[in-house]
Amino acid sequence: MTPVIALVGRPNVGKSTLFNQMTRSRDALVADFPGLTRDRKYGEGNYEGQRFIVIDTGGLTGDEEGIDLEMARQSLQAVEEATVVLFLVDGRAGLTAGDEMIADHLRKIGKKAHLVVNKTDGQDPDVAAADFYRLGFESTYLIAAAHNRGVRSMLEELLPPTDEDVESDTASRYPGIRIGIVGRPNVGKSTLVNRMLGEERVVVYDMPGTTRDSVYIPYERQGKEYTLIDTAGVRRRKNVREVVEKFSIIKTLQAIEDAHVVILVIDAREGLVDQDLHLIGFVLDAGRSLIIAVNKWDGMDPEDRDRVKEQVQRRLDFLDYADKHYISALHGSGVGVMYESVSKCYESAMAKWQTNRLTAILQDAISQHQPPMVHGRRIKLRYAHQGGSNPPIIVVHGNQTDSLPGAYKRYLENTFRRVLKVTGTPIRFEFKSGDNPFAGKVDRLTPRQKVKKDNDMRQGRRTKKVRMKSKKR
Repeated sequence: MTPVIALVGRPNVGKSTLFNQMTRSRDALVADFPGLTRDRKYGEGNYEGQRFIVIDTGGLTGDEEGIDLEMARQSLQAVEEATVVLFLVDGRAGLTAGDEMIADHLRKIGKKAHLVVNKTDGQDPDVAAADFYRLGFESTYLIAAAHNRGVRSMLEELLPPTDEDVESDTASRYPGIRIGIVGRPNVGKSTLVNRMLGEERVVVYDMPGTTRDSVYIPYERQGKEYTLIDTAGVRRRKNVREVVEKFSIIKTLQAIEDAHVVILVIDAREGLVDQDLHLIGFVLDAGRSLIIAVNKWDGMDPEDRDRVKEQVQRRLDFLDYADKHYISALHGSGVGVMYESVSKCYESAMAKWQTNRLTAILQDAISQHQPPMVHGRRIKLRYAHQGGSNPPIIVVHGNQTDSLPGAYKRYLENTFRRVLKVTGTPIRFEFKSGDNPFAGKVDRLTPRQKVKKDNDMRQGRRTKKVRMKSKKR
């Protein structure tokens, strides 16, 4: 499961600055005065292939009133839901009563937290952290978030080195193909889950936000094991008001990470909206297989159906490899055939290919359309092998691969997808260039080569003089 990291501390200790460094963004506002962050902000980070979610919270002081009291409640709620808590303190200001209050609260709720001493730049880090050791935290990290010092080493210790242990644990708890059902609120996700299960397993009600948490439902169908994941609807951030709904969004993002295949449910009556595209982007960034299910197809006029199909085809032209189903979860029409798409997506995501086959496809693609020239030299792609599954990763070795244009990369992706018959899942390519064996070596000429070079240069000068004289005449 994707780790959730909550950043807590007094106002103006650098939580938003650290948030931006961890997510490699500028999503959180940063200014040199306290109380700028009032609402919680969520972001996604990635360190050495390990994805995680970060929560930036408002500052805690201990004497909150009015709006500050609501900010404090949200910050403490973030602590409850997080898997990792980072307690930030200001290394320049030293230990304060507010820091001690927050430390006492973390101890009372039994939440294991890590102490992070920020703003240690320009001074001895050990001296800056000396006052804070009395708080009794087992692990302490000394960083300068504004300059990104110490952040990478901190993440290296906090996050698991690989996803293998997490994946094996999830696979043992929920065997078979894991299918995540995602979409905006009230598009019929829970109804679809009940229809695929053949029973009223989850609550269905005509009100947005009925599902608050992700529900994992293992079952068996025609001798195959599946796990359906019913998730909460994800609305636009400006429309999210309730505290519970904000953490439901985290659960939905974690469910996408856990799934093998994701079914995005779209409301045919409302058509494709921007929030659907945002969800598609997150699924593709996670590398998960994707199926589009346009729900509430029953009772629509033929003109409206044609309009929706044209809109889906036009706006999702970049998803030509993903299956699209027009269904009615309420009446069951078109639901059963989605299992065929699920099986094809899972087989494509988990496929294993031999190196000689991938290399042969690469060479055939090059013979049909060679890579471009860069600085007078042709880019060479020598061989390919598989680097991982779910999503499939193909590693291509050659020289000058950093200069390979995006259009040629898309050409290779389309070629491999067509030949390997990959359905529904994105293919990721990694291009690696070998070291130049002649780098750093001096080109030494033999005496015979030097004589030839001098003769060629003299002959070139004579030819140039003859041409100059002929032009003057």
